[in-house]
Amino acid sequence: MSQTKTVVAINGDGIGREIVAAARRIVDAAVTKDNITIEWVEKKAGGEAIDAYGEPLPAETIKACETADAVLLGAVGGPQWDDVAPSIRPEKAILGLRKALGLFCNLRPVRIFKALQDYSPLKPELVQNVDFVIVRELTGGIYFGEREEAEGEGPNELAWDKETYHRYEVERIMDVAIETAAKRRGKITSVDKANVLASSRLWRKIAQEKAAANPEIDMDYLYVDNTAMQLVVNPGQFDVIVTTNLFGDILSDEGAVVSGSLGLLPSASIGTGTALYEPIHGSAPDIAGRGIANPLGTILSAAMMCRYSLNAPKAADAIEAAVEKALEAGYRTGDIYKDGMQRVDTNGMTAAVLQYI
Repeated sequence: MSQTKTVVAINGDGIGREIVAAARRIVDAAVTKDNITIEWVEKKAGGEAIDAYGEPLPAETIKACETADAVLLGAVGGPQWDDVAPSIRPEKAILGLRKALGLFCNLRPVRIFKALQDYSPLKPELVQNVDFVIVRELTGGIYFGEREEAEGEGPNELAWDKETYHRYEVERIMDVAIETAAKRRGKITSVDKANVLASSRLWRKIAQEKAAANPEIDMDYLYVDNTAMQLVVNPGQFDVIVTTNLFGDILSDEGAVVSGSLGLLPSASIGTGTALYEPIHGSAPDIAGRGIANPLGTILSAAMMCRYSLNAPKAADAIEAAVEKALEAGYRTGDIYKDGMQRVDTNGMTAAVLQYI
């Protein structure tokens, strides 16, 4: 008997509509393998919502997300909203959704497909076995701490942001990292700046407690600056990296560059409520509406959605395998095109993946 799952689709801004439409086609084809059908519910967030409602995250969007089985998001933001008040910037939609849905953890896999190893800026011998996951804390730390906008004048003009972490916030993100590592190679690298920051010293203390309580997991500890260096010197050493909101934001983008293309990397934000899935790239307003955006990051995010939220593991496996086969067959959008490959637009890449589902 077929099951129906409800997914809120938030196109967002820029290329969001194009890449979400591509992912929806792939998901609809793949979930039949698990006897599932998708009821898609479209809602607005980001700049599109500012234009329509005067705010980046309408209450009706939050309500729909709270009752859905999953949320698939394209991207938000664009230069046309650069001058709006800080309190209603498009990016506030993402922070608001994380908070409303209790999404305290971001999972960012970094895997280099064999067909794309030569796209990495690193030497070929360094990227043979790159396959790690960054587990980033999402709702604590400096992004959600107290702050003061610039005040005063001249050399005494001042602005500040406060980094705060509670024990429960660190404990629950460590639990996710341990659960993730247990399903992979059993190794965690906890990243902090405990030699300088008080919040990092609490972070490391709790990480060490969790390591002691889970001896089957191999946990080591690195300062964030050393981690940034190790990601380009020897990225293959990592299995699961767990870190704070700020450090995770920075390191996950570095990991994306190591992979060779921002356009291919997915992410999942999980927690106590409905999980949200989105590619890690931005809204790319310069190519919006031209039909040339790379949809693979969104398609792979949708594969994660199938696996973690829709109970559709066959669909998830099929999507990931189809993406790999399409790349092996030489299909490339413009951002990853090289001579000798088969250049395709957004629809062409989507069709290429579909043929292998």
